[in-house]
Amino acid sequence: MKSKIRLYYKLFLIIILFVNGLIIAAGIFPALSFLYSASDAKTKRDALKTLWLQWFSVIVNLHITKDGELPEQGAILISNHISWLDIIVIGQYLPAYFVAKSDISNWPVIGYLARQGGTIFIRRGNKQHIKETAEKMVWSLKQNSSIIAFPEGTTTKGDEVLHFHSSLFQPALLTRSLIQPVAIQYQGAAQELAPFVGDDAFVPHLIKMLALDKIEVRLNFLPVINSAGKNRHSVSLEARDMIERKISKCSPADASIPQYFEIIPRGIV
Repeated sequence: MKSKIRLYYKLFLIIILFVNGLIIAAGIFPALSFLYSASDAKTKRDALKTLWLQWFSVIVNLHITKDGELPEQGAILISNHISWLDIIVIGQYLPAYFVAKSDISNWPVIGYLARQGGTIFIRRGNKQHIKETAEKMVWSLKQNSSIIAFPEGTTTKGDEVLHFHSSLFQPALLTRSLIQPVAIQYQGAAQELAPFVGDDAFVPHLIKMLALDKIEVRLNFLPVINSAGKNRHSVSLEARDMIERKISKCSPADASIPQYFEIIPRGIV
């Protein structure tokens, strides 16, 4: 009974969070663009987006063990992809634009919030659309904004790293932006339940995540890749290899002894 009450309470908080997200996206964002200069409006939007993701993290009770240094602005972060939760895990640490598959733009509520938040959508298999996506990424990087991309193009159960689509690296090479690999691993009960794969639907999966007492995640910001003199194929292979080696190295036995860690947050229920 107690667990059901906790679940219903979390669901209520999530509904409130999404309502607030709609108000921010539909009302506050346009007002900021009207009242402030482009750079000041962007700074305030970034702060609101980060705060919204942090509150999401609190509600689902993410416990994140973080290793490594956060990137400077104007970087592209390349991560393995396990779940929609990856966006919450990484995005709460720094203002950034996500690169996501175009299907998400059609999701109820989530799609609208993603569009208003500046998500860059990519339609794989469509060369013209991929070119347009690359141009948007180049423009964002030139504005000294960071981008978070998942070059596997799909999610996995977290026990492997799929082939990387190298086209996502080209904008970073063209703008000489930093390229930083990021490795995500879910642990504890979330190791089996967090992967969002196959025919999983968002709402049932969200409820499954809310039913957990906590969601344990290990997040590693790996060293920046030196891309000088390299092409997109060699850089993509290097990034994938770094993430794969990190995931293979971090076993449950040593996951609890990081060099530097931060647990956020401890939950509200």
